[in-house]
Amino acid sequence: MRDYIALAAKSHHEWWRYVVGAFLIFIIWQLGTIPFIGAVSYKLAIDGGDLSSLGNYETLMGTLDSNLTFFLMLLSFAVGFFGVWLIVKFFHNQKFKDLLTTRAKFDWRRVLVGFSIVGFFIAAMTIIDYELNAEAYLWNLKWDQFLILAAIGIIMVPLQTTFEELYFRGYFMQGLGVIFKNRWLPLIVTSIGFGLLHLGNPEVGKLGYVIMVSYIGTGFLLGIMALMDEGLELSIGFHAGNNLITALLVTADWTAFQTESILIYTEEPSVGFDVLIPVLIIYPIYLLIMARIYNWKNWKSKLFGKVNLPETES
Repeated sequence: MRDYIALAAKSHHEWWRYVVGAFLIFIIWQLGTIPFIGAVSYKLAIDGGDLSSLGNYETLMGTLDSNLTFFLMLLSFAVGFFGVWLIVKFFHNQKFKDLLTTRAKFDWRRVLVGFSIVGFFIAAMTIIDYELNAEAYLWNLKWDQFLILAAIGIIMVPLQTTFEELYFRGYFMQGLGVIFKNRWLPLIVTSIGFGLLHLGNPEVGKLGYVIMVSYIGTGFLLGIMALMDEGLELSIGFHAGNNLITALLVTADWTAFQTESILIYTEEPSVGFDVLIPVLIIYPIYLLIMARIYNWKNWKSKLFGKVNLPETES
């Protein structure tokens, strides 16, 4: 049986390398925020603004042109992507392909399937809600700004989401898997960690910690995809489709991405049982669709079984 996690055993996989490597990737990722912080600081300085407000999310989002802000926000993830490649290649001596998939070649068709499934659903649900609740939306389509947004999004959003997949479903999942030699611990730790990554998002401040159910649930969804399919192609496509289509279609003044999207949601958000609907109903449907397409079997062993490392384990 192909084993995505066990691929890491072909390279340097001592536990301390993953501790150091994860830290170095994080530092490189954070270095990518310097252009954004620098641009906001410069704009505040020339406008006579208060530099002490740099830690305020509204200041970061509202100081620059929205498309420039969007680009600079995503730039740090592109730098983080480079950081993953750097650490994997030179610190672990691992083939980058082995961080991505067990297949002989990276499967772009799987990326397209993952992207299409979630993209179609988000577009359909947005159109339906707009038709039923049009007063909750402001039509915001300005072609000059939207086309710039689309160009930035098509290039930068996949870099953002692929970095997150490589860091969590790739580097951390493989690392934890080869260290503890099981699949359930990496799934749980990376899913919760992915959710906690979004703890600083403005949605959490607006909606409360209950929204973390959605973020952590999404982490589990993406982790299950990676383990069942023995590769990251589906989760990479799904994550990119979710973020890109959302950024292009609709935004609000309380979301992480405040873009020149087609629609602006203007009503005050509320959270109730509906936060559980995607996690308990929609996500299982996604998994069933993919399981049918790719004939997934052995769910118990793939999600909770042991990781059998090669005899050449170092």
